Amino acid sequence: MTGIAEAFSPTYARARAQFLEAAATAGLPIETHLHPLKGRDGEDLAMDVVLDGPPQADRLLIVSSACHGVEGYCGSGVQVYALRDAEWRAKARGAGVATLYIHALNPYGFSHLRRFTHENVDLNRNFQDFSRPLPVNEAYREVHPLLLPPHWPPGPENAAAVQEYIATRGEAAWQAAISRGQHEFPDGLFFGGTEPTWSNRTLRQVLRRHGAIASRIAWIDLHTGLGPSGHGERIYAGRDDDAAVARTRRWWGGNGATPVTSIYDGTSTSAFLTGLMWGAIYDECPHAEYTGIAMEYGTVPVLEVMDAIRAEQWLNLHPEAPAEQAARIKAQMLAAFYTDTPQWKGQIISQARQALFQAVDGLAG
Repeated sequence: MTGIAEAFSPTYARARAQFLEAAATAGLPIETHLHPLKGRDGEDLAMDVVLDGPPQADRLLIVSSACHGVEGYCGSGVQVYALRDAEWRAKARGAGVATLYIHALNPYGFSHLRRFTHENVDLNRNFQDFSRPLPVNEAYREVHPLLLPPHWPPGPENAAAVQEYIATRGEAAWQAAISRGQHEFPDGLFFGGTEPTWSNRTLRQVLRRHGAIASRIAWIDLHTGLGPSGHGERIYAGRDDDAAVARTRRWWGGNGATPVTSIYDGTSTSAFLTGLMWGAIYDECPHAEYTGIAMEYGTVPVLEVMDAIRAEQWLNLHPEAPAEQAARIKAQMLAAFYTDTPQWKGQIISQARQALFQAVDGLAG
């Protein structure tokens, strides 16, 4: 078993190498889907997929990372540790559960320290039915002019307007207006796109291939950026279905010790969202009973996270920015989604292992 700190990596290239090395050491086949672009250091980008267990398994657990690019610094560490964790692997195999690791759903964002894809799309708002009218986020329309001023840092007038919005409507309203997703401003924040992204299409291929046989599928999608530092919130990730919510809470709730929250009843730190990635499981594996969570680890306060996203998006729109300023903004972005301390990493791995074991018990029960 690798040490906790060693499972995490300082770059996407190193994280990918560690993931592939862990899979190879375990004797597991690797399926690679190359991304059309290169990374920030010219490295190959890919969505790498590893199945630990028999392809014909009736019970399948999906563990995915980097839906939101830069959040992969955390998620990849969990996956690498799990692949080298003999006790965990024996637990899953003994219960007849195959584990499907999907490394770097959004490798471009992972490498370039972006939350969004190379299409500037929030992958977790991109799973819409694009043949139908797309949701309209009226609140985002209102705040869009405030989010990306011509110069960064924002001037006093912009800062005062933002503070006025938060003071009068509340921090939660500011977060919801921005993060709910929107399909109107391609250069804006949390853009859901107007067609499926490369990551969307590729993930669907993976789900069709590996979920074709299983009758029960669980999914843990690893995220960061919301909640208290180091705390892993288990957020229900599925349709608004009472039976599925109840099942998810039985599996991951720990009899109240590790509660499962939901965007449907207002218990989650996340705003109500649409176009979420888990929707693909219903399309590609309609035969399976599906149960899933987003594991959301806290980093810094939400207003700091929002400011980091604003700064990084401003930089994306202003590539002429001085190198020193660009480096500061990228460092701010990384710190908003990844806390590079032994204590934080220990909290991440401990809670991830608990959630993995809970998932297997649920699938096998």
